Amino acid sequence: MFSKFVESYYMWAVPMRKHGMVPEHSFFQALNSWLIAIMPDKFYNKVEQGSIVLKKAIKFSFCRDGIIVQGESALIKSDIVIFATGYNGDQKLKELFASPMFREIVVGTPSTAVPLYRLCVHPRIPQLAIVGYSESMGDLHTSEIWSKWLAHFLDGGFQLPTISSMEEIVKEWEAYMKRYSGDYFRRSCVGSVGIWPNDQLCKDMRCEPRRKNGFLADWVVPYEPADYAGVSPRK
Repeated sequence: MFSKFVESYYMWAVPMRKHGMVPEHSFFQALNSWLIAIMPDKFYNKVEQGSIVLKKAIKFSFCRDGIIVQGESALIKSDIVIFATGYNGDQKLKELFASPMFREIVVGTPSTAVPLYRLCVHPRIPQLAIVGYSESMGDLHTSEIWSKWLAHFLDGGFQLPTISSMEEIVKEWEAYMKRYSGDYFRRSCVGSVGIWPNDQLCKDMRCEPRRKNGFLADWVVPYEPADYAGVSPRK
């Protein structure tokens, strides 16, 4: 309900429909796979003025004078083209390894989520932990809490479950992502369920997962990164 309300509000407040920029995915899917973009101030004002031109194209190509967009009769003249494609995290993980086997299993298959236990450790690749692959509304906090968890593990604070147990937990996360993120299930995002993985990490470190003072506050007061500043792992 909250996601539908926010989606309706943005459709009313931002002229996306007028300029043909309505996303194919819902706000709920965007929140679960962290496909939310930050719009610069007065962005659509500049679109109205013509200083920003929006084009949708499945295919385009470069030429001497600029860009040719599929379906357009005229080329887009430009002196400089910034080819911003984003980041390909899966490919970066593959390139960490020389072993063909590890390169094949580290990111799974196109039909599965990236198989990381606690979104950090691969069950079948020893001595490998990945911090920073999972995203949230505050990536600095997300990486920090995972770093604390990893440091506590390396210090002997707890042991990992068996490979089969870790793979079962990975499958549970995959089922959640496929259900709520649609075609974007491979993205490792905890944006809409941030408290849940933090609870898991706290329990592994034998810390109290409820970070508020009192039962009522724990239910109604929003959780923030500052609530986990005092997390102190115990053996």
